[in-house]
Amino acid sequence: MTPSADSPAAQELGNEKLSSSLRTIFPPFELEDHAIDDNPPIRVVVVGAGISGITAGVLLPAKVPGLELVIYERDQDVGGVWQSNIYPGVRCDVPAHAYQSTYAPIDSWTEAYASGHEIWQYWRDITKKFDVGRYIHVGHKVKSAEWSEVKGKWLIVVEANGTTFVDEANILITATGHFSDPKMPDYPGMRDFKGIICHTSAWNRELDKPHNKRVAVVGNGASGIQVLPQLQKYAKNIDHYARNKTWVAAPIGGEDLADQVAENIEKARQGPEEYLEFRKALEGRLFGSFSGIFKGGSLNNENRESITKRMTERLGGDAEKASKFIPEFPPNCRRLTPGPGYLEALTAPNVSYIQTRIEEFTATGIRTVDGTHREVDAIVCSTGHDISFSTQFPVICNGIDLQKAWRPGGQPGFPDTYLGLAAPEIPNFFTILGPNSTGPAGTLCHSVERQVTWIAMVLRKVTTQGIRTIAPTKAATRDFRAFCESFFPNTVMSEHCSSWYNGGIKGGRIHGVWPGSASHVNIVRKEPRWEDFEYTYFNPQGNRFGWLGNGWTIRDIQAAEKKSEADMTPWLEEEALSGKCDLRSYHERWWIN
Repeated sequence: MTPSADSPAAQELGNEKLSSSLRTIFPPFELEDHAIDDNPPIRVVVVGAGISGITAGVLLPAKVPGLELVIYERDQDVGGVWQSNIYPGVRCDVPAHAYQSTYAPIDSWTEAYASGHEIWQYWRDITKKFDVGRYIHVGHKVKSAEWSEVKGKWLIVVEANGTTFVDEANILITATGHFSDPKMPDYPGMRDFKGIICHTSAWNRELDKPHNKRVAVVGNGASGIQVLPQLQKYAKNIDHYARNKTWVAAPIGGEDLADQVAENIEKARQGPEEYLEFRKALEGRLFGSFSGIFKGGSLNNENRESITKRMTERLGGDAEKASKFIPEFPPNCRRLTPGPGYLEALTAPNVSYIQTRIEEFTATGIRTVDGTHREVDAIVCSTGHDISFSTQFPVICNGIDLQKAWRPGGQPGFPDTYLGLAAPEIPNFFTILGPNSTGPAGTLCHSVERQVTWIAMVLRKVTTQGIRTIAPTKAATRDFRAFCESFFPNTVMSEHCSSWYNGGIKGGRIHGVWPGSASHVNIVRKEPRWEDFEYTYFNPQGNRFGWLGNGWTIRDIQAAEKKSEADMTPWLEEEALSGKCDLRSYHERWWIN
């Protein structure tokens, strides 16, 4: 029943009491004087201009309103490892048509498995096509980054042209890749050697065709397996030092995949529909290879049998010789290494395969622990890279330096991330291709795109909702770590081998790949779990709804002031009015309010 105007109840709610009864919060909240969609700019610094940094330069500006983007690259050109690795034989072990972006593919690759130079040229072309160069500063090396709680920004020390300066950013993103810091061995006497010595990732062009030279190749990682058959063609002799056995397999996807590409590429080039069908079949095969990583799985057992047979055949059918190369650990404990021509080169008369441990380098060669000294004119170190997955430079916040904390001996002594994308209690910090970020199957470029898209979703929330800082909680990070620790023991990656999956520690913690399939991680990163984060806000009173502003939108203001013909109903589109809209995405497109 509604009381009459003369009733005691109505009189009791006089103007003064009515006013006071409507306010329950003291001191009162002060509205921010801006339209809800009049958002301040957000300054983002990305470190690295390889595939990850270039992809960030393409996607972030399209997905994040008000973005001020800077990309620092320490080298003099873009392209990452494909720019810096120029040794003979360098190429990708994934079919070229699957090792490219999904948003700007080409069908003109000259080889099924592209050379490093062709891949580099592709990513340079992407940089030009999308004008990513306007954000990139080459020859700029980031020395350190430290979080300023007072400013709510990262203070980034950058070295360029012999000077240093400090840049400031709301958001810091590392995109420095897996294999960008070559790791030289530390044998005694290395400085005494008088000949040419280089790492495959810091190549000396004098060794492109080492005519009549005696060459030592130390290590049988991916680059050693690729470079050795190229050097063997020209060298007087090669001493190949390889203590660890490794699986030398077919190219990623199987030996018949290159034939499949060759057979179907001309048809695929007939038009967009044909190429889409070709690429879906190709990438579908790569995404479907996940079952090969599990212990006791039929696919892994089949791989062992088929690779053993093929390696033995390539070594002339000599099973005894093959036993020197075939490891005890199962395939996929470490990444399979395609090696066209490698095993054949090992049987050449000018190649010596040496499994005895190196004792020291001398002025003229290498001495092994059995006392044998072999003289050489050049030493090529195929000894891998820093695979700790720690940051390349100090990243400091609240007294914690991630570069030290994530390395052995630090605390926790391994990379500890939230979903492979962020670090607990480190605000406004994200990684692309960081620890545990990419599935053991699937394709790298697609994975990078999905990681950048996830980060873009976070940045949109930050810039549109008045968020000063965002960081994953310790609890959420701990729960993800628990999942990793229960998943990986079921896989062959946890067997006793040294790989970049485990930081080079046999049987060590797996932090190189995602704990699940490539399709699995796509679902996880479909959208952020906002409940896993802690936030602070720009609002002076700390109110999370300060971003609501004064109740107006820019469109409302334009309509009220009659300054323009504002579209007050942008969601009404021809597609919707015709009844042909896709209801699954209806009213969910972030750019339409």
